[in-house]
Amino acid sequence: MTARTMEPVDRTPHRRPPRTRQEHPITPVDAPIRSVTHFRHLSPPTRDRLFLHPPQPVRTDAERHLVAIALGATLYVPATRDELTATITRRAASGVTSMVIDLEDAVDDHQQEEALAATVATLHELSAVGDLPAFLFVRVRTADQIRTIAEAVPGDSVLSGFVLPKFGTASGREQLMAVAEASAGRTVPFYAMPVLESPEVIYREIRDIELVRIREMLNAYREHVLAVRIGATDLCGMFGIRRDRDLTIYDVRVVADIIAAIVNLLGRRDGSGFVISGPVWEYFANHERMFAPRLRQTPFREQNATYFRQQLVSRDLDGLLREIALDRANGITGKTVIHPAHVGPVHALSTVSHEEYQDAQDILSRATGGVASSRYGNKMNELGPHRNWAFSVLDRAAVFGVAREEVNFVDLLTAWSER
Repeated sequence: MTARTMEPVDRTPHRRPPRTRQEHPITPVDAPIRSVTHFRHLSPPTRDRLFLHPPQPVRTDAERHLVAIALGATLYVPATRDELTATITRRAASGVTSMVIDLEDAVDDHQQEEALAATVATLHELSAVGDLPAFLFVRVRTADQIRTIAEAVPGDSVLSGFVLPKFGTASGREQLMAVAEASAGRTVPFYAMPVLESPEVIYREIRDIELVRIREMLNAYREHVLAVRIGATDLCGMFGIRRDRDLTIYDVRVVADIIAAIVNLLGRRDGSGFVISGPVWEYFANHERMFAPRLRQTPFREQNATYFRQQLVSRDLDGLLREIALDRANGITGKTVIHPAHVGPVHALSTVSHEEYQDAQDILSRATGGVASSRYGNKMNELGPHRNWAFSVLDRAAVFGVAREEVNFVDLLTAWSER
């Protein structure tokens, strides 16, 4: 499936510049094609009320960057969790579109054998049930775990790939090679999602050298690399830092600098980059606040949702909302999450607003450059510099949908919470 068949707008006269990357090949018609659709858990009347153009299904044979965008909020689940199969099934039914069974930080060393067995059993159970409306990955500790799991799962497994922690030049090539070898002969190859969280990528004197070498490795296995993830918790830990709930990761300068470097070297929009996913937000319970909430009251007051705003603030979700907005402003797509309450905010703020959609259409409607006023009368659209942005908006529109003109993030959040 290509981006064009999924998008709610015709951009025929304005094709993207040719990509230099090798796209994921279209799988044969007899392959076990799986798909996810955002907001599918909402009732049809609710979806119709919210969306001018509803989210489209994203299949595993879509272009790789669309599959990466469709990850949205990627929920991590410990492999040792009781009733793991039931938990994954329930979360997928509630709107989660990507999950990771975690064999690494979430599992004690002495539980590894038990956790690996539980992971394989869960993959068998989920595959036997049938289609899972979410992309499912396993975060492994070693390349050997990749091989063990790949050999144990059936050919039509729900497994989409592997998350590769502590990724770097020391062990990264072996991990990527294991993913490629595990994909051999399969109609739907496995994806890899490396996590950048090692000293080599944050220590300033060696950072650029390490990132350039990582880029070379990822390019060598480009057809398997779905997205690059950022392990901000480990990066903070190297400096004895744990950010407060009143702060975003962009307020932690030492980590904000490495995020900027990763986007600069690995997230370029010239066809050589990869989708970069946002770091985890680790808070989800009430606490005593030092600073006043920065979540404006007006949008909630206009929607008669002031109590809902209070609930968001009490669960520290106002900080998450701000960080999601900063993620997107810094070229980040999607986010790692560790609590189901975080999924709705990520997906609500990923939905394309009517204003964004109109601006993107206007920018792509002209083949030449120049400047034009937005139809909303509040900004200037520079048709050359904003062109890549407009393509990104339409990709996001295909995955997350386009909100109706009168709908804002408050409507999307309340609908998600009231489902």
